[in-house]
Amino acid sequence: MRHIVLDTETTGLEWRKDNRIVEIGCVELVERRPTGRTFHRYINPEREFEAGAQEVTGLTLEFLADKPRFAEIADEFIEFVDGAELVIHNAAFDMGFLEYELERLGGRLGRLRDRVRVTDSLELARQRYPGQRNSLDALCRRLGVDNSHRQLHGALLDAQLLAEVWLALTSGQSEIGFTAPEAPATGRGRVVVPAAATGPRPALVVPDEDLALHRARLEAIRKRAGHSLWDAVDEIAEAVAAGS
Repeated sequence: MRHIVLDTETTGLEWRKDNRIVEIGCVELVERRPTGRTFHRYINPEREFEAGAQEVTGLTLEFLADKPRFAEIADEFIEFVDGAELVIHNAAFDMGFLEYELERLGGRLGRLRDRVRVTDSLELARQRYPGQRNSLDALCRRLGVDNSHRQLHGALLDAQLLAEVWLALTSGQSEIGFTAPEAPATGRGRVVVPAAATGPRPALVVPDEDLALHRARLEAIRKRAGHSLWDAVDEIAEAVAAGS
């Protein structure tokens, strides 16, 4: 069984208001094991962010200006997910945006729901924890998934966290150990499975490319707001990296 854990970031909350996708992150699992294959793209939305949406991700139109448009990555995305079962937290949101983007292409790639099956991890969580908060952060805390490195919403990081949460929800396995000790030059992480669940929790080693993107996001927030609440966290991360 092939699963793709997927997350998107967008310019706003409603695709019906012509909001667009600005980032897609996907993680592949086969037989509930990470394969190391990911799909991660930033996308030029060709429109402004809605109020508040930009602060959630830290992404800016300046950063996205030279990124490909959805039409330029659509074929590659469809090839990556085709035939899989998608695992999405609040699937109606992401699927609505993805179907809208595909519809804007004139239907040449058809409908996503005709190519994949979809599992909504939010619905699974609500069934298991009725009446409780079931956001991704809340589930990470409840299930013991380390999300301390999640300072801003990012599609690939959120997909990695969701993969751990989904496995915990469906089998009791609370971590699969996303890390990148031998990350290739492209900056994409490598996914490994820890040898023993009782051993030390693996750390997420962030590639230099992703650190640079994170710093660029923080700088954009500083310019807009005058300061960033995550400066202290960034300084600690740099100190740890320097001493490793």
